[in-house]
Amino acid sequence: MSFRVNLHFNDGSIVEDDELFDNKEAAFEYGEYLAGCSSLGNEILNMSNPGDYPLDEDEDVEIEVVEAE
Repeated sequence: MSFRVNLHFNDGSIVEDDELFDNKEAAFEYGEYLAGCSSLGNEILNMSNPGDYPLDEDEDVEIEVVEAE
């Protein structure tokens, strides 16, 4: 059995990652890593041009671990 990660954002968008993992814990840790990368990317865009990329402090990323088919 393999697992993969889906990230759910506040705006309703979903990112389905193709990376496969042998257990749920490893998949969830990878999801946390991806959520951190997303947050850091938002901060960098905001620093480069705050007018076009306002920093959304309320942006939460929900990590979903699903069985791969």
